[in-house]
Amino acid sequence: MAAEASGSDLVQVVALLAAGVIAVPIFKRIGLGSILGYLAAGVVIGPFGLRIFSESEAILHVAELGVVMFLFIIGLEMQPSRLWGLRREIFGLGALQVGVCAVLLTLVGLAGGFPIAQSFVAGAAFVLTSTAIVMQLLEERGEIAAPKGQRIVSILLLEDLMIVPLLALVAFLAPGGAETSLSERLTEVGIGIAAIVGLVVAGRYLLNPLFRILADARAREVMTAAALLVVLGSALAMQLSGLSMAMGAFLAGVLLSESTFRHQLEADIEPFRGILLGLFFLAVGMSLDLGVVAQNWRLVAIYVVAYMVMKGLGIYLVARMLKSGHREALERAVVMAQGGEFAFVLYSSAAVVGIIDGQANSTLTAIVIISMVLTPVAILALRYLTPRDEQSLEGVDIADGLTG
Repeated sequence: MAAEASGSDLVQVVALLAAGVIAVPIFKRIGLGSILGYLAAGVVIGPFGLRIFSESEAILHVAELGVVMFLFIIGLEMQPSRLWGLRREIFGLGALQVGVCAVLLTLVGLAGGFPIAQSFVAGAAFVLTSTAIVMQLLEERGEIAAPKGQRIVSILLLEDLMIVPLLALVAFLAPGGAETSLSERLTEVGIGIAAIVGLVVAGRYLLNPLFRILADARAREVMTAAALLVVLGSALAMQLSGLSMAMGAFLAGVLLSESTFRHQLEADIEPFRGILLGLFFLAVGMSLDLGVVAQNWRLVAIYVVAYMVMKGLGIYLVARMLKSGHREALERAVVMAQGGEFAFVLYSSAAVVGIIDGQANSTLTAIVIISMVLTPVAILALRYLTPRDEQSLEGVDIADGLTG
């Protein structure tokens, strides 16, 4: 019996690796990108395809660590002074975009005849962009360090912070949720703030001495284990306090960005990050319930288009309002038009407290996943339908005394 179970597990591992190895090169060769390759492979081998896997959620939980490690590496490349310089983008641009898009998507739900609580939860969850997809796209295009890439990263950070107040709102909107005391909600916020402060203090005063001691031991495998401990430990601390795991890993990376061990940490984490991030996209593909899509295809199609168009419109309007150029605003709107992995969390919470039922949860989850699948296609369409701009000189200083 044990041998049979072990063999079955090995078949699943081989299937996962084979799906990625076969699909990704094919999709990249035809210009559709690695993300769409992973998602398509996940659909094929998942519970609603070849049924090699019956439980995609367990894989998804493990694979989320790929997103966590990605954010840690991004944090390593962003010194605290640089992050402080982005505060206006994070709390200004980010908050305005989230607010405008949440209003627009709530109106979409109301226009469809749904109650305000359901409309708000469905729309607000879709507002939270997929960090995994957007960061992967920015990395493939080499734009993470560019000014327009940094603005997108800033918005993603604000969206990560929004998960706590949105979960609190879900509890408040639930039948009988208003009875929850204000002190309980303030306690939740206080725990989140305390976790962030604790992580900052630990990172500033404990991590560098720790890595110095480990470096003196001259054991490379111990340094790798310590790097994983820092990433996963900070992610766990944030998760236990109700915040995003990715936010914890990002903060840990920022705190180590000025460390002499930064490059070694990045090299140690990179292999795990790449494999787990691919696994994350595979698991998202497996989660797409084709039965729900077939049963409600008109509703799914209408809301995928409506949500992506209205969210993209909101992003574009906010970008133009804050003086971004037409091309940058359009690119940001297309890149960030999809729903993200936090939507799964909010929809599940809303189902638990009775705002939506299980069928609505499955339908909304399918809408989010299809929007993820369509994002690389939309970016390709944008690339072919719009003329290329001249190379941007944003951030380049012009020497005094030069005239054209």
